[in-house]
Amino acid sequence: MSTRVHQLAKELNISSGELLAKLKALKVSVKSHMSLLNDEVAGLIKEDFAAKLKKASVPSKAKAKEGSPVAVKGKKTPVSEDKEVSPKPKEPPAKDKKIVHIKIPISAKELSGKLLLKPSELLQMLLKEGIIVHINQILPEDALKKIGEKIDCEFEKLPTEEEKVIQLHSAPHDLLKMKPRPPVVTLMGHVDHGKTSLLDAIHKSSITDREAGGITQHIGAYEISFRGKQITFLDTPGHEAFTAMRARGANATDIVILVVAADDGIMPQTIEAVDHARAAGVPIVVAMNKIDKPQANIDKIKRQLQELNLAPEDWGGKTVVVPVSAKTKEGVDSLLEMILLEAELLELKADPSSPARGVVLESKISRGGPQCSLLVQNGTLKLGKFILAGEFYGKVKAMFSDKGKRVHTAGPSTPVEVLGITGSPEAGEKFYVVENETVAREITQGRQLIIKEKGLGVAKKTSLENLHERIIQGKEKELRLILKADFQGSLEAVKSVLSKIPSDQIKLTILHEGIGGIIDSDVMLASASDAVIFGFQVDADERAKAHAKTEGIEIRIYRIIYEIYDEIKKALEGMLEPKREEVFLGRAEVRQVFKVSKVGAIAGSFVLKGKIVRNAVCRVMRGKEVVHKGKISSLKRLKDDARDVEEGFECGIGVDNFTQIQPGDLIEVYHIEETARTL
Repeated sequence: MSTRVHQLAKELNISSGELLAKLKALKVSVKSHMSLLNDEVAGLIKEDFAAKLKKASVPSKAKAKEGSPVAVKGKKTPVSEDKEVSPKPKEPPAKDKKIVHIKIPISAKELSGKLLLKPSELLQMLLKEGIIVHINQILPEDALKKIGEKIDCEFEKLPTEEEKVIQLHSAPHDLLKMKPRPPVVTLMGHVDHGKTSLLDAIHKSSITDREAGGITQHIGAYEISFRGKQITFLDTPGHEAFTAMRARGANATDIVILVVAADDGIMPQTIEAVDHARAAGVPIVVAMNKIDKPQANIDKIKRQLQELNLAPEDWGGKTVVVPVSAKTKEGVDSLLEMILLEAELLELKADPSSPARGVVLESKISRGGPQCSLLVQNGTLKLGKFILAGEFYGKVKAMFSDKGKRVHTAGPSTPVEVLGITGSPEAGEKFYVVENETVAREITQGRQLIIKEKGLGVAKKTSLENLHERIIQGKEKELRLILKADFQGSLEAVKSVLSKIPSDQIKLTILHEGIGGIIDSDVMLASASDAVIFGFQVDADERAKAHAKTEGIEIRIYRIIYEIYDEIKKALEGMLEPKREEVFLGRAEVRQVFKVSKVGAIAGSFVLKGKIVRNAVCRVMRGKEVVHKGKISSLKRLKDDARDVEEGFECGIGVDNFTQIQPGDLIEVYHIEETARTL
């Protein structure tokens, strides 16, 4: 509550005029005795007067009789002449920093308006500090700090509309309003092991007939009823889509059904699916499909599952394994019973009365406009409500169930198709119901601005460089790794070396391991799990490298096994050596090989990308395998020696100490760049 000037004067037993003079001396701007003062100013005045009254306290009656001067109201008390009192010098009042309330992100133009400066003045100020920005660019936090120091003000961040919405949806729920909700189940596994056929058998509809070639091409969601209880199934194209959703912070799945063909067994994609499910912390139920086939070997599959630490219950383990046949529908009811039992143990609950939130399963642009498949995770979605998804928003104009019927509401764990969103958000984006269109528009504009300015920086993931710092700050307690090696023996050797690293400070967890080069799905898993990728005697393909750079994922390639041990140990101690990084220069394909006496093999090649540089370091790739590492010893273009040959031209390449080059081989040229590692 604020206080008026005349009220404070009455409280202090002085006139309003005296108080106005005092305020003027303190440089507090007031117009009249009816002006309002905030609590802080009123408090300072009271403290000042209390200190003065204590010094000039009224003498006792006895001293007054002896002629001692008595303080009279309205008059100054005379000071005794025989005692000199040296007046204390007044200390200037501490100048408080000006507080400026701003919403972050904020552009230079918006900030100049808040500070009552011309945009050109603000840009000039930033330029003097070495910060070059344009008028509509979002200002980084260090720029705001420098501006604050320059003009002696402090910026206080106001909660954005987005933060308010997220806070509303993440607020603790009333336990009395929480109701059990259906489980959301995802089918994963190797291609052709019968995921879609099994789902077809479960809800007795011909999904497979509608899919091109019987293979799932998109993310679909289907709801079934079994013994009076609902189950929602997500039919995904594989673990990659599952992890892509998780990479955006959307843990849409409660239970994973791992489909394994009884006649085929555990395959590389099966192992990857298990690793992705474990990284998400989701319980796994194994559906052993195709048991009707004569080649089916149930015991062999159970033995393979045990090797993956998925020991079946009947073998003394904890994994539910259900033999099924999508063709004869044998075991399907048992599988559904196990899903409901697992859901009961998980105690899945949601509040249907709260504003709806959930995740985007898929979106597409049709003739009628964007269509989005949404999975409601909490609350109830209703027609006419405004929803926010990624950088798009819209009013729910129509909703359809998984069977194509129009619906007016959708509760927790219900998949629906929605019309009315302004664009096509990516799968895995979270959606929220917002109060009105104004709020939705403001949030999406802010998000679009951030996306536009995304070049300002990539989200900082865990790397060996920042590991020591993150441990000290308490941010890191676990180093998650994805291991890829050239052979199984190499992989086992790397795991053995990792097990010897002292782990007092941090826990080492291998999320996924495999044989072969580093591919895009490895980067996707690393992004979703904040992991580091280690490759031993293998390389990453171009798509994986590009994706890793975008996501800020660290890929480390090793050729000597004990380098892994040394680097992790040094990273834990914060003592890493300068970083050695390969910088790609060019790639050429060998079209023909010429044998030249006294010289050796010359590869007649075509430059596919970049340029080939003489004397540069190179590697010869045969398929995905590196067959040689060396240097470009000679380079010719039309019989003449060349320093370098650009993309799109033919040339003759001689590789130092390598004569076994073959047509079809790829020659990759690069140079090693050393950069100091900072913590």
